[in-house]
Amino acid sequence: MTEGSVTAQGRTRPLARELPTPDYYSYPWSALATASLTAHGTAELTWPDGTVLECHPMWLRENAPGPGGIDPVTRECDLDPAHLAGNLSISRLDVADGALEVTFEPEQRDASYHPGWLRHVAEQRHRPFADIPEPVAWTAADRSEPATHDGPAALDDDSALAGVLCDLARYGLVRLAGCGTDPGTVAKLACRIGAIRDSNFGLTWHVDVDITPTTLANTGQRLGPHTDLPTREVPPGLQLLHCVENSVEGGWSTMADGLAIAEHLRAHEPEAFEALTTLEWVFFNRSPEHDHRWQGPVIDTGDGRIPYTYRAFHPVRAFGAMAVDDMDRAYAAMRLLSTTAGSDRFGMRYPFRPGDIVVFDNRRVLHGRDGFEPHAGTRRRLIGAYMDTDEFYSRLRVLMRRRAGLLHTGQAGAGKKDPADA
Repeated sequence: MTEGSVTAQGRTRPLARELPTPDYYSYPWSALATASLTAHGTAELTWPDGTVLECHPMWLRENAPGPGGIDPVTRECDLDPAHLAGNLSISRLDVADGALEVTFEPEQRDASYHPGWLRHVAEQRHRPFADIPEPVAWTAADRSEPATHDGPAALDDDSALAGVLCDLARYGLVRLAGCGTDPGTVAKLACRIGAIRDSNFGLTWHVDVDITPTTLANTGQRLGPHTDLPTREVPPGLQLLHCVENSVEGGWSTMADGLAIAEHLRAHEPEAFEALTTLEWVFFNRSPEHDHRWQGPVIDTGDGRIPYTYRAFHPVRAFGAMAVDDMDRAYAAMRLLSTTAGSDRFGMRYPFRPGDIVVFDNRRVLHGRDGFEPHAGTRRRLIGAYMDTDEFYSRLRVLMRRRAGLLHTGQAGAGKKDPADA
């Protein structure tokens, strides 16, 4: 495999470093073997191991390095589709030193493409979840407590944080132990991942017993398995909860994996599964200052990786958006869902200790707690925050590519904020 080309002065030009890519990553110099035009005008690229990628000329033109293609600073395409020639075609196609070289007509524009970048497209590694660990469905028999990590390490070390986020991707739930009881810690952890999602509860919010509570969470009542904010068009993807004080008796946390529950219902209770995924409800946030509403099924379609978004919080499920004849089976299915999620088979149950932070997928994992009776001198106080899931995915991709040595630093475009520095 040739690593560069020889200039007129006899010096080796390291193409692997000089050819830009439409992102901020480095790629191995996976030299192409051949490039040929197909009968319908596309470019067919092959590598020595037989891997093949077919490229449409319009797509190659949009990704041509330089102005009028991929801007060298932003790494974004600055070519308006209206300015793409309708009769665009490839007039020349070559492999030089393993890289792809193309000439486009009618512009007579030359472009060179990094073969490693093209290879990552051929391997489908440009897809949203290509570098994200696969989700692993679990029951209480598989996991009696959340996967636990060293909290202070995750707060300060990128490698430790990457391990936390990998487990979060797999199980939808992790615990960070030993984080102390500073109320600002949950925001610090969230900002290590990405942007905090604001809501009518604030950027961060407390779960405590209020004299005049506006949510059942701020009482001592038992909370059955549920997900937060089903009243939103897109419920928060992640929830972070930090225990800063807990001296009450009871109030243990519960978690159940919605992925495992859905698989169980689909296989063993198909009628209930059909009702949960098709019959719609109006979810309504009751508050003097807010009126959030959304309509959808209790188990909604997900983000493409986790196939379900649970809208499972009965205090805000207000109206059936279905025929009256469907109500019996809708309620029967919800009873079954709540019973299944709260069962010893599917629901883990564990104490929430001061200094612990749990982070979980709010659309996948149904969380809850046992009831408790607050007494004089006792208190259970949590600090929480929400995030969008794509903040988590972005951070994990950056950390994994940085760990693999694939992240560019100090190059053109460095002024664009690196999400790993959040």
